[in-house]
Order: sequence, then C-alpha cells, then structure tokens
Amino acid sequence: MGLTTSRNEIDRILHADHHDPYTVLGIHEQKGGVAIRVFNPYAGEIAVIDIHDAKKRYQMEKVDEAGFFVVFIPRRKIFAYDLHTVSYRGEHSQNRDPYSFLPLLGEMDLYLFNEGNHYEAHKKLGAHIMEVDGVTGTRFAVWAPNARRVSVVGDFCQWDGRRYPLRSLESSGVWEIFIPGVKKETIYKFELKAQNGDVFDKADPYGYASELRPKTASVVWDVDAYDWDDAEWMEKRKSSNPLEEPINIYEVHLGSWARSPDGSSWLTYRELAPHLAEYITRQNYTHIELMPISEFPYDPSWGYQVTGYFSPTSRFGNPDDFKYFVDFMHNHGISVIVDWVPAHFPKDAFGLRRFDGTALYEHEDWRKGEHKDWGTLIFNFGRPEVANFLISSVLFWLEYYHLDGIRVDAVASMLYLDYSKEAGEWAPNEYGGNENLEAIEFLKKMNIVVHEKFPGTVTFAEESTSWPGVSKPTYSGGLGFTIKWNMGWMNDILEYFQKDPMFRKYHHNNLTFAMLYAFHENFILTLSHDEVTHGKGSLLNKMPGDDWQKFANLRLLLGYMTAHPGKKLLFQGCDIGQWKEWNYDASVDWDLLKYPPHARMQKYMADLGAVYRNEKSLWEVDFSHAGFEWVDFHDWERSVVSFIRKAKDPADYLLFVFNFTPTPRWNYRIGAPEALFYEEILNSDSEMYYGSNLGNQGGILAENSPCHGRPYSLNATLPPLSITAFKPVRN
Repeated sequence: MGLTTSRNEIDRILHADHHDPYTVLGIHEQKGGVAIRVFNPYAGEIAVIDIHDAKKRYQMEKVDEAGFFVVFIPRRKIFAYDLHTVSYRGEHSQNRDPYSFLPLLGEMDLYLFNEGNHYEAHKKLGAHIMEVDGVTGTRFAVWAPNARRVSVVGDFCQWDGRRYPLRSLESSGVWEIFIPGVKKETIYKFELKAQNGDVFDKADPYGYASELRPKTASVVWDVDAYDWDDAEWMEKRKSSNPLEEPINIYEVHLGSWARSPDGSSWLTYRELAPHLAEYITRQNYTHIELMPISEFPYDPSWGYQVTGYFSPTSRFGNPDDFKYFVDFMHNHGISVIVDWVPAHFPKDAFGLRRFDGTALYEHEDWRKGEHKDWGTLIFNFGRPEVANFLISSVLFWLEYYHLDGIRVDAVASMLYLDYSKEAGEWAPNEYGGNENLEAIEFLKKMNIVVHEKFPGTVTFAEESTSWPGVSKPTYSGGLGFTIKWNMGWMNDILEYFQKDPMFRKYHHNNLTFAMLYAFHENFILTLSHDEVTHGKGSLLNKMPGDDWQKFANLRLLLGYMTAHPGKKLLFQGCDIGQWKEWNYDASVDWDLLKYPPHARMQKYMADLGAVYRNEKSLWEVDFSHAGFEWVDFHDWERSVVSFIRKAKDPADYLLFVFNFTPTPRWNYRIGAPEALFYEEILNSDSEMYYGSNLGNQGGILAENSPCHGRPYSLNATLPPLSITAFKPVRN
C-alpha cells in the first residue's frame, strides 16, 4: 500500500513532535482516491467504517510497529467515518476519528483573543462538551504560542502525549482538538513540548473544574447544565444602585467557618449554604464575601495563590454544588461577593509558570515578574492575551456563577512597580516612574467591562495607599472600582482602641482624621481576616482592660464602625467575641456561645445589624458630606464624640454619641437640631449585651438650651465605653 506520506512526517507523529498533526493524520484526498492515516500505539488492528454505509469497511495496514496505520481508498472523496479499533487486549471500540474534523475556532475568535478583546475567551479555550456533526465529545483548546507541540492527556489515552496532539491554529498561538466520546468528569491535562525539547504537563488555564489537591489535573465539566432559581434576583439587580443601598458584609473562609462535628473535615457547599444563610439573615448582614474559592493547591495560602481561575475549589464540592450555594443565598436575600486575585500567581509546576516553556503569563524580566514577599509571579498585564484571560475570568464568575461582585485583592501591589522592592529590584516605566501603566489600564478596562455587562454588580478594591480615584469613574481619570477598602481608617481605629482609655485623649485624632478624606472615595470600612491572624490576635484580645471592658470596647468599636460613613465588612468570629485569632484549619469557636458574654455579644451584633438595615440614614448617603454632620469632636479631654447621619430626606436622621472611656458621663449636654423627643434606639451598655445597663430610660426630650452651635440640646447619660443612638420621634 505504501506510506501515503513522507517518512519524516510519520516520524514526527511517532515522536510527538508535530505542530499540526492534522496535515498527516485523518483523511486526505490524494490522486485517485483518499488516504486515511491513524496513530494508535495501543491498537492491534483498525478498520475504517463509512458512517453512512456500514458495509463499506476498510481494513487499515500497520505500516510502522509503533502503531501507525494507513489505508488508501480508491475512487472516494472525503467522507465521514468511524474507526473500529481492536486493542492488544482484544477490547473493541468504535469512535469518530478526532483528526477528521475541521477547525472549530473561527478567525474572528482568534483575532479578538490576540487583540485582547475576546471577553468570552472562556467559551472558546479550555475544555467544552459539544456536538459536532452529530458526534458528542469535548473540544480542547489552549494558548501556548511558543510550544513545539501540545497534546491533551488523560485516562482516556493512558496519559500518553503521543496519542492526541493538537493542531496549531496559524499564528494565533492557540492549539485545538475535538475528541469524540470524552465526557463530563473526564480528568485531563495538557502535555507541552518546549522549543528546547523539554516535555511537561500543565493544568488547563481555562479549566472549569479541578481535582482535589494534592492532585492537580483539570476536569471536564458542563457549566451550562445547572438549573438556576434566582431569575427574579438577577433581574432586580440590574436596576439596583449599590452605592445607595445597605452593604453590611460578613467575610467568610469556607474551610474554617464550620467543619464536621469532629473538626477533621470540611463541610460541602451544599451543607454550608443553609447554615450560613440562616446565620447571615439572623445577624442582619446583607452580603457574604468569600475568601478566594478559585482552585488553589496550598491550604495555608487561604486561596490567595490561585491555579484555577475558572474553577471553584473542589475542597467543598463540584461546580454545580457552588452554583447551588450562590442560588441558595440569592433565594434568601443575600448578595454574594468573592475574592478574586489577579495580582499574582504561584510558581507550581503544573500552573501558569513558564506555561509553554517561556514566560507566557508572567514577565521574563525578574524585576517586573516576581513578588518576593509572597514567592509568586506577577501577570504581564501588557500582553493582550493575558489581560484577556483575566477579564474573561471575572466575566465568567459573574455570568456562570451569578456572583454579585468581586473584591480584587492586593491592588496596591499591581499599581506600583516598586511595591515592596528595594532599589535595583524594579524597573521604571517608560516615563521613568514607578506606576505599572499596563496594570492601570487593565484595571480600568476590567471595571468598564464588568459594569457595562453586569449592571448592579460591585467591584471592591483592596488598595492600601492613597492612589487617587480608585473608586472614581474611568472617564474622570479614576480606576473605575465601585468601592475601595478604607485601610487608613482601619489602621487608625485599631491603634486607638488598643490604647488604655486613660491615654486615648492624646490620640483623639485617630477617631476623627478619617472624616477629612471620607468622601474622596467610595469607602467600605473593613475589619477583615488580615486583622486577626499572623500573631495579631483576635479583635477581642486587642481591646484593653479586664474581660468586661474588653467586651464593652469591642461593642463600641463595632458600633462606631456601623455609625461611621461607609459600607461595612466584618470577618467571621469577630461578632461573637472569639478569643483566639483566626485559624484557617479550625472552625469558629462556636462553643463560646454557651457563655453569656459571647452570646450577648452576638445578640448585640444582630440588633446593631438591624438598626443598620432599617435606618436609611446609615447607608443612603454614604459618600457625600450631605449624609454626615459633626455635632462635636472637640471633647478630647473626655474622649467623647457625637455626630449625625442623614438620609436623603433631611428629616430622617440619627444622632450618635460615643464615650470612649470606662467613666460614665452624667448630665452630658449634646446639641440637637430640633425640639423633639429623641428615642434611644440603641445602647451598647444594655444588660442585654453584657453591659452595666446605664442609659436614658428609652429617650430624651430636647431642651430649649443651645449647645454645639445648635438651637436645642439633650441632657444625656453616657454609659461607660458605649455607643448611644437617638432617633427623633415625629407625630
């Protein structure tokens, strides 16, 4: 019969060294008929069967003992066919030849991807179950422009990289193959051969599911199959304005919020959903923020060293299980935010590092490409395909998992080329500055696309410097985030509260300084996981004094945060007064709730959350001077401050007074704007909350006695270490 192609071409196939195996394998017209060529090292014999006429069966000849089969069929044109294979073990199988299919990715897809504007790259690259010419299988595609050869490997081919090499799609750098019969839950990787001949396996950058660590393969999944039940929620979200709505976030690490009864194993997404929803609802939070749930290999990284940018971690279940979790939250009125980490990625060999043998996702220049503090690599944001990969990741989570927003981690490390680097360890930009111009443009583009495609969603920036305009629109020169974490407020307030109350009067500025810049950005006030780990101690243990004073201080701290302008975020365990700092490998100390101080702390937080949710003045005008007025911040000697929070309706307001010492203040006069009765709607010193039960018997009638520049005043009792909130009563 003859080889029907050159010996050199066959040898390249046998040695898995061909960039376009489709030019050799599959069906090809030749003079007088067609030639079909197959490489299968595990086949004893192979026959070609015409799928339209099974009687037309053509036995193939093994022309190389390594497993190269050929048949020449005279007087035939290109036709659709199956391969009937008999293995060396005598096992029979019949499937369509993968190398008989035309390319499935179009020129426009490849053009947009290389240009950096294919916002649905996740629908093209990766592994996708589909039907082609009546045949069900999986299309695999991966970007590896500098590879010499790319194959897909898995159990379906004995992890043999010779079996299914992909075709290179011209100059796009994308490789593709469609393999009939590969189904959902199939485990796979890409095997790549670098230009220098090195061969290595990589997980799929666009993989929709992953094996449970320490295994590292990707898993074929159908992300379109889930039947959602939150259509009403999703439709309502489109017309929402998060900036004028309550945002009180409960930050959660799914692996340590609650665990199995013996503490040895995690609960699943489906097991966690009802318990978390009940708790969040009871405690009057509005949102849950999950620390990263994208797949990651190393537990102590808490998820901040991501290897699966399109894959929810398999620690708690499969992708459908996580969709159930989000769906459940939405059906209980809870918004879901997820931490997303584009600032860096780990060096694990199976991940993105030197993906095709070159610095593909990272920088070749070590001065630009590495975060030494974290031992991780920095994305090359200036490469269109890399920026496209990251933007596609964000859009994927919002579309396929119905997330209500993302919190972008470590934004400061993205903005500055010299972030945490010494002289000589970084390279300036083209203008000689330390700004990462490519990262800035990436963040702007990401925010534009997110807000355009998913109105009502929120992007949060954890940005720890004074970079201007983080939460301002891109058209006015900002980065375009919805909301920025207020790290300055967090540092100031914790420094203040850790002082002995006797000396707080010398640090009064820590209480008030944040109001000088409170409306420069759309801020969220955060007491997150970062404040209760790495030896920093729990929030409760940061508080000075005896146990009673520690709890009183903690109630005061969280009350001050709630009353202060800005949205809110609190980490798990803080709202019950946990003594231990956070441990990612153990549950919240829920057993503490059998003790009154902790149970009453939890009750206080539920009531504080109810006040926040019910009072428009605490969230309707969060980002403008119109929503805030100082009553008095000059009483540093007694460590007392007071202010008013206002809703859009100027008649809708609350008056807050804070006593930051354990000394009660009797007959303390506070300026009031109207001659009304002011109901005391919250008092953190109530015995219900483990306080001393001082207060104002339900409220105070304003007196015609000017104070603090206002025509009326309240003659109040200020309990020790307390927040008291007053609301005017109108007939």
